[in-house]
Amino acid sequence: MTGTRETAETPGEAPRAPEGGEAPPPAGTRVSTMGWLSFFTMFVIGTDTFLVAPLLPLLQRELDVPLSRTGWLVSAYALGYALFALVAGPVSDRHDRRRVILSGLAAFAVLTCACGLAWSFWSMVAARFLAGVSAAFVSSQIWASIPMTVPRPSIIRVMGYATAGLAVAQVAGVPIGSYLSVRGWQLPFFIVAAAGVILWGLLCAAFPHVRPAGDPPDVVGSYRRVFGSRVLSWSLLAYLVFQAGNYVSFSFIGSWLAKDFGASQTAIGKAMMVIGLGTALGSLLGPRLVARIGERRSLWAGIITQGAFYLLAATMPVIVPTMWGAVAAFTAALVVAGFLLPILMGQLQAHAGQARGTVSSLSNTAMYLGATIAGAIGGGLLSRVPGFWGPGAVTAAAFLLAIAVYGIAGALASE
Repeated sequence: MTGTRETAETPGEAPRAPEGGEAPPPAGTRVSTMGWLSFFTMFVIGTDTFLVAPLLPLLQRELDVPLSRTGWLVSAYALGYALFALVAGPVSDRHDRRRVILSGLAAFAVLTCACGLAWSFWSMVAARFLAGVSAAFVSSQIWASIPMTVPRPSIIRVMGYATAGLAVAQVAGVPIGSYLSVRGWQLPFFIVAAAGVILWGLLCAAFPHVRPAGDPPDVVGSYRRVFGSRVLSWSLLAYLVFQAGNYVSFSFIGSWLAKDFGASQTAIGKAMMVIGLGTALGSLLGPRLVARIGERRSLWAGIITQGAFYLLAATMPVIVPTMWGAVAAFTAALVVAGFLLPILMGQLQAHAGQARGTVSSLSNTAMYLGATIAGAIGGGLLSRVPGFWGPGAVTAAAFLLAIAVYGIAGALASE
């Protein structure tokens, strides 16, 4: 895909023109700095995403609502994020990404604090929805800015830091929420809001300017550019298929452990923490392997390997008659997932050109849509097919289909 390129420079430095069709990384922006900024940004946003789950029983009592309605507190955030991600991407493509991420994070801190000040169920729903909207303007800037702020050989490594931040948030979000809520349900929101303020200061001090070069397209033009590209449109479809297959298995791990192993909620929580740490491990260690075997080979090999581990988990009750054998297989699958996500995001960004924010936002929307599809079919698969074979087989089939679609996109061509 052709088009103008974005340029990046450190705060206060004059813009520099792209060289050889690519904007060079800005002087003064260290790879390690971008890595840790990406990690902490995704950790704060991710922690807020997972924070509410352990608070639902407490919020049900405090806000005096039936259990059937408490799910809105989770859905409101996801809905706000998913809907406004479609707008956040094209808007950010027209502006300095530093300004967008700082504005979005300031709103995120205020609105997360507002969640702790909610006086009724619907005021909480509104605050969670708006917090999700603001988060959509933050996380997409990380994925879009990394290719413009670090040298190409370091892109996958820095994206691995961002993935690790999400993974650690997934592991830590539930226990953080549970521990802090002992001192009041408002405290977890106030702590995350305070973390957002601290993060804002760090980003203000160190996050570089990433400005569009030339005349960037409007919202419609951004989407026309993305969907007019064979590589991007097919790659986004492949990413949707992959995430749907991934969530068919991942979303129902706890349900299967309870159903077939009689695992308690405490045991499931411990298992999910171990599995989540696998994602963080894969995110941090994977880039070295990618550097050795290449990005395209890592893409298809990683998808096949992750699918194989999900199928192995389905066979584990025959091999090891305790749930921890299955947990070990799931952990291995999530190690590969942590290794794989930066490759998938990097592949999309490599062809995004000036529409990096739009592509980042569309990838997030694809992930949420994939999770929605998985939620609609995964429960039936788990209840109608013995063991974990229903979700495992559908995941494996979806992964093979994703590889085929990536092939159509041209993502698997020789390097």
